[in-house]
Amino acid sequence: MSSQFLKIGDIVTWNSEAGHVSGRIRAIHTTPFLVNGYQHHATSEQPQYEILSLKTNHIAFHKRKALTFLE
Repeated sequence: MSSQFLKIGDIVTWNSEAGHVSGRIRAIHTTPFLVNGYQHHATSEQPQYEILSLKTNHIAFHKRKALTFLE
């Protein structure tokens, strides 16, 4: 499913240390950006998705290959 196009508002799931987490995409970054002093590497070819956890309201950043689309 990694070729499927994701957009803001889509709900996705990913694997974390705590198990599978689901969240809603709230932004798509296509250029490098800083969060809490950490440099995230994003390009238009390999964007980073900013995702708000549905359970904890934690914000996570992941590349497409780490995400599974939930219908």
